[in-house]
Amino acid sequence: MKDKTAIVGIGQTVFEKKSKDTELILACKAIKNALDDAGIEPREVDSLGSYTFEETEGFEIARNLGFGEVHYWSEAPYGGGASCAAIGQVAMSIASGISEVGVVWRSRKRGDPSSRMWSHAEERMYDHWKWSRPFGLVRPADESSMLMRRYLHEYSYSREDMAHIALSLRKYANNNEKALMHDKKLSFDDYMEARMISDPLCLFDNCLESDGAIAVVLVSEQRANKLKQKPAYIHSYSQGMSDQHQLMTDYHGSNPLISSSYTTAKNLYRQSDYSVNDIDVAQFYDAFSPMIPFSLEAYQFCGQGEALGIISEGGIDLDGLLPVNTSGGGMSEVYLHGMNLVVEGVRQIRGTSTSQVKDAKLSLVTTCDATPNAAILLKGD
Repeated sequence: MKDKTAIVGIGQTVFEKKSKDTELILACKAIKNALDDAGIEPREVDSLGSYTFEETEGFEIARNLGFGEVHYWSEAPYGGGASCAAIGQVAMSIASGISEVGVVWRSRKRGDPSSRMWSHAEERMYDHWKWSRPFGLVRPADESSMLMRRYLHEYSYSREDMAHIALSLRKYANNNEKALMHDKKLSFDDYMEARMISDPLCLFDNCLESDGAIAVVLVSEQRANKLKQKPAYIHSYSQGMSDQHQLMTDYHGSNPLISSSYTTAKNLYRQSDYSVNDIDVAQFYDAFSPMIPFSLEAYQFCGQGEALGIISEGGIDLDGLLPVNTSGGGMSEVYLHGMNLVVEGVRQIRGTSTSQVKDAKLSLVTTCDATPNAAILLKGD
């Protein structure tokens, strides 16, 4: 399916803390905006992709927006691991001739703390969480912090080295008028003095709790060349799950710091005509700050144990080794299970980012390092 499909439309709602709209209304707004951006009528949509975590039903969206007959739909699992997977699956349906116009969306209302799934206790656990949550790893932040504490120990880093992840993403968000943290500056002292959430992760190492929706539109290579927006071709696509994977907690494996991202990366590059050195910009899933250095290493931009040193020296800034999460990411723009990263990847190809990488031709987008995951490599003309 190399370069056989492209993202030609992107759309989003206002990002806020407590939206008055329902998730269905938010989804419809984002999808309509994406279709308008592409110059495609709703009646032409015949394939749908979303998340198993998505609470808006595809048939309700199809009815409300006036889609035609739908020939393909899919829902990708694992929350943060789903965005690129859902896009890749719809792209395959288009490349194989099953469908012609695809829409992928994520709508989410999590600005209210009571909506968090881990805010409700269960008396007994029967699934895989029984190996971690009874021992104190109650929230995703706890699971991520445990791995980061191991990383800091193994490679002799400190929280001072971690600070630049949050600082870099906040600077990108300060350039992005639509980011939730657009008007909120962040200093090194702010970071070091912030309240601890799960040692060593402080408040600014965590993603935002936010409301909103994002959607993208996909078509074939042939159709893409006739539309008004510059296409972002899906050059390669991969999903991955390592042979020792345990959701969010790979502690029992031979090396807890080798995640499923390594599996995804190898398969992504195997399909590509390009090497890692050709990639101009990356959008790494960032529910928590450790996922950025972990992803830098998994996707072969540096050796294991080197990423945090590179980041602390400005390596993910706009003029650094690899600009990363250039709209602010999940930690400073909005947290919508990574769909904002996809849209920013497209903007970099179009040349319309608020922190534009000059002459960007290849844009990498990844999903959650701690789950079975996926990635896409977007290519410009």
